[in-house]
Amino acid sequence: MKPELVVPKIILKEIRCENDFPKQFNMQFHTHLLCVYGSLKFELNNEQFHCKADEFLFWFSGSVLSQLRFSKRFKAIILLVESSFLNDNVPDQNWSINAILYSRKNPVKSLNDKSLNDKIAINFQQIYQVFLDTKHTFYEEILKLQMRIFILEMWHIFSEHYEQYKYSLQTGTLYERFISLLEQHCMQEREVKFYAEKLFITPKYLNYICKTTTSITASEWIQRYVKERIELLLQNPNLNIAEIADEMEFSSRSFFTRYVKKLLDVTPSEYRSRFR
Repeated sequence: MKPELVVPKIILKEIRCENDFPKQFNMQFHTHLLCVYGSLKFELNNEQFHCKADEFLFWFSGSVLSQLRFSKRFKAIILLVESSFLNDNVPDQNWSINAILYSRKNPVKSLNDKSLNDKIAINFQQIYQVFLDTKHTFYEEILKLQMRIFILEMWHIFSEHYEQYKYSLQTGTLYERFISLLEQHCMQEREVKFYAEKLFITPKYLNYICKTTTSITASEWIQRYVKERIELLLQNPNLNIAEIADEMEFSSRSFFTRYVKKLLDVTPSEYRSRFR
């Protein structure tokens, strides 16, 4: 029998073309890319993106990438983190959900301050050096701690982006304000009436606004956001099902189980079994 291939938790390297990426990297790793010079164009979820010098790019594990096109003299530094290792060491679930939702819509982030490039590069190096120091007496513990520090530092660097995004939603159209409220409250509030009252309109009119703007009703938007958060929480092995039910303010675990079964077509336990 062939020995099982061990996937490294962390990879740090310089890339200049597509062949420099490890094979199937996007299926196993979360990708952090700091573009040094040149540019990279790609398609993600049928949408075109362009990452150029002094910009940061984040691809989630499992991202469906296509049409990668590299300019001449392209150079970037990438930090690949094995997906389950990163997911298991997220320090704050609320921040994590907000960062995930923002980054899925905005995988490319501009770095207006040159010093941020240095901070990101240092952050890359720090976690990679800890990863390499396998002889450390407390290797596993310190690596997990450094992973949490890495995440907090990256959130700090891009916190202004997250806040600007929230502000743009809060001051926009009724639909945009609804989405902003939904991002803030969907963990506990799952009824159209709640959001309509916050916007001083009727549930019927809120559904109409959403339907005419996006072809999706307000109730469907609520269901989408709740579903996404439930999936993220269930993928976190550090939270048990009762804790998730409490966090989302379900009256009982059995009610939460019935809700998830209706939403995902499987029970919370059945959904979790897919990730073991």
